[in-house]
Parts: sequence; C-alpha cells; structure tokens
Amino acid sequence: MPARKNQRRHHHHHHKQHSQSNNHSNKQQQQQQTEPTPAYRVEKSEIYGRYLVANRELAAGELLIEEQPLAIGPCVSCDPVCLGCYQPVQLEAQQYRCPACSWPLCGAECRGLNQSTGHSAWECEALAKRPQHRPVESATPDELRDLYELVLIVRIVLLRGVQPEQYALIRRMESHTEERRLNVSLWEHYEAKVVRRLREEWQLLDMEAEELHEICGILDVNCFEIGQRGAKARTLYPSAFLLAHDCSPNTSHTDDPGNFAILLRTSRAVREQEPLTLSYAYTLQGTLKRRTFIQGGKLFWCQCQRCADPRELGSDCSALVCKLCSQGSVRATDPLDQTADWACDHCDYRISASDLERLLDRINDDLESIDVHNIPALENFLTRYREVLRPNHYLLLSAKYSLCQIYGRIEGYLLPQMSPEDVARKERYCREFLHIINLLEPGLTRLRGLIMYELHAPIMVLAQLGMQTGQLTRPEFQRRIKEVLKLLEESAQILQLEPPGSSEHEMGLAAADALSKMRG
Repeated sequence: MPARKNQRRHHHHHHKQHSQSNNHSNKQQQQQQTEPTPAYRVEKSEIYGRYLVANRELAAGELLIEEQPLAIGPCVSCDPVCLGCYQPVQLEAQQYRCPACSWPLCGAECRGLNQSTGHSAWECEALAKRPQHRPVESATPDELRDLYELVLIVRIVLLRGVQPEQYALIRRMESHTEERRLNVSLWEHYEAKVVRRLREEWQLLDMEAEELHEICGILDVNCFEIGQRGAKARTLYPSAFLLAHDCSPNTSHTDDPGNFAILLRTSRAVREQEPLTLSYAYTLQGTLKRRTFIQGGKLFWCQCQRCADPRELGSDCSALVCKLCSQGSVRATDPLDQTADWACDHCDYRISASDLERLLDRINDDLESIDVHNIPALENFLTRYREVLRPNHYLLLSAKYSLCQIYGRIEGYLLPQMSPEDVARKERYCREFLHIINLLEPGLTRLRGLIMYELHAPIMVLAQLGMQTGQLTRPEFQRRIKEVLKLLEESAQILQLEPPGSSEHEMGLAAADALSKMRG
C-alpha cells in the first residue's frame, strides 16, 4: 500500500510537472505573440562592416536607440569650454578654475563636477599632475585647439584603469588604422599633435603609440558631435555608431541636454530589410564638399544615391549660373569623381573641380565673415551672388536660413515693426528652404519642424493684413489660416520629440500652445 501511495503521489507530481510544462509553453507562446519584434538587427558586409538593418516595417518617429555616452569630451578645434558641462568659458583671470587642477570650469556648482560624463575625480587627479599642460590666457588659438583635443583621448586612456568594461567596448570599434597609416599627412598630424605629446610631454608611457593611434582613429570614425544651448562636445555611444551613412538618411538623432544621452528615431517610414542610416556630414552642403568632408574623417568616398545624382535628388543645391551664357546651369559631369570637370547644360562652358572649389571657398569665407544677426549684410550677400549661384545653392540656402530665423526676432526687425515687404521676404525664404528640406530631410526631422514653425508667422501676419486692407477674400484668408494650422500641428509633433530642456522642445510646446489658442 505505501508503495502504491508513493506511486500515486509520484503520478500526481508528474502530472503537475506536465501541467506546469504546458503552462510554461503556453506562456512562452503568449509572450512571443505579445512581445514586439525588435526594431533592428546587426548585419555585416564587406562594404559597410557591421551595420543595422530594419527587422520589420518601422513607422516614422519610432525610437530606435536611447543610450548614455561611453566617453565624452570637448570637440576638436573648439574654443575653451567647461570640462564639466561643455559650455563656453573665458581664460581671463576672473574665470573660475578647478581648485585642484586649475582647468577652467563654468563655476563651483557645475553639474558635471565629479561625474563620469564631466570633470571626474580621476581626470582631475591626472590633470593636476601636469600643471604645465593647462589652458592659459596667453595661449594661441592653435595651442588651445591642440590642448582641448587631448582631453577626450586622455579620458579614454583613464577608462582603461577605472572602467575597463567601457574601455573594452570602445576598443571594439572600427579605427581604420591601416588606411590612416597610408594617409601620410593625417598620420603625421596625430603622431606629432597627440601620440608624441601624450607619451613624451604628458608621460603616458604605459600607453603604446599604436594604441593611441587606434583611439584617435576610433574617435574620428565613430564619434558624434552633440550639444544643446551653447554646449559643444563629442561622444562615443555603445551602438549608435553602427548606423550606416547616407546623405539623405532615414533616421534623425538628438541629445538629451541633461545627461548627454543620444536619442535616435526613424524620421520616415522604413521598409523591412532597409539599412538604417544617418548622415555623417551636414546634409545642407553640396556633394563636392560633403564627400571631401566624409572622406577626410571617415576615410571613404560616399556613393549614395544623392551623391551620384548631379541634381542631388532634385534639390539642385550645388548648381551655379553659367559664367559664359548666363542661361545654363553648371553641374558636375561625374559627381562621384572629385576631379571631374563641371559643365554648363546650355553651352560649352566648363570649369575644373579645383577652380570650382577655390570659388566656393572664397564665397564661403565671405559668408562666414558676416555676423549672423546682420540682416542688411546677409541680404547684400544674396544680391551679390544671385548671378553666380543658382537659387537653391547650399551657400545661398545657408544665408536664407539665417534670415528665416532672425527676421521677426531682433530689434528693428520684430514682426510688428517689419514692413509687409520684409514679412513677405521671410515667408519666401522659409518656403524655399522648406522645399529643399522636404527633398533632402523629409519626415520628422528637426530642421523641417523648425522651418515650419518659422513659416507660420509671416503667413498669419500677411493674411490678417490682407483682410484688414480688403486685399484678401474670405475664402483665401481661410485657406491661409488652414495652412498655418497645418504648419503648427506638424512642427509641434516634430519638435516635441526633441528632449525636454532643449530649445527645440520649447519651440514645439510654443507651437502646440499657438495651435490650441487658434482652435479655441
């Protein structure tokens, strides 16, 4: 009998296990049914190396990546910044400095003090041992640039001892060391400005020269430049670096001003199997300059659809007016060959790529010399070059974008003070700029949200003025108000995706508030 009892117990226990197993299996199936498919997966190819591919159809605005920096520090070629929060600082005697290492900080209450994303205790200790290597008021701009470039490299070196797991993740990133070694001027620059300085002057002798060169390469190839409200920094993230490049990308990214985390979203609908892309260059730049910039930092020549198209996806933002006939447009004969001639589509005029680049550099220097708040000077720039550059040329677009932002915002040109002609000019520039953005950065992109917000105001002002003067019919007035509502709605949707605390997010809230008031 006892045996049978035990047998019954055993049978009952086995039945319970079987039941639990079935329940576990059912739960797994339910979880598989309810858990969403991951947005992306990592693929590998000879062209891209490791890159991300959409695992399923993705909607515009899906958050793909939100992650904290592995390492962060001042940008290359930057002015002096606080080592805690990356806001600009001065080097005058009254500037607050760290009591221990004497490097300038924004103040004693800087939120980045003793933080791994700012001026950490281990960094302070390392810098304090090298008092001769700190920013001083008498330093030249070149000396300051070279000094601040070292900060992030030193921070990564220090991670080896204090956070070895993060250091290991960084060292796994692509450095293109062998390709860099073949680029003699690039290799010699880093050998002289970074490697020898850190080993000989800073006495970081436990770091092999090759390892320092690899860190320099990892930064050039994988880092992001970020910053909100005046702060500027460069960062390495755990997985965001895996996105492939495209000059008309399908994602957009921003950074959280509170913790420097990257937020990367789809900017438009993405098909399953489509590579996830971002742009390593400023999208509102012409192909010749954009490709040179990418090759200089990332060591490859972009051959994306936009780069291969002489008209740049219909934007035509590199075309010039023909110097000979004035009727035709001058474009690259072979955009994927940096040395190919540029030719007129109406006559026999040609210009070499090197001469064209010199012309563009001269015009760009002219633009850079203008104060971005000087409306008459910017308008004069547009007048002087309208017979040299086609209306959508990226250098003219840059001046127009500045005007879009400052018309209505600076003294003497506030909306109530502006003439109807100036208001109409702001509207025209905004529309021209939006047309190009819709081609090159369509969807939920920051620039598109910003320009839509800028555009709503002049349309509204001119519509109200038209009604008051009797120049607009009621249906035409209503049509324009409908457009204003649409612009506010879309800009609010886009800009509220930006992180709280950013100026873009605040503009998104302002757009939502204006929309609410108009709808009553």
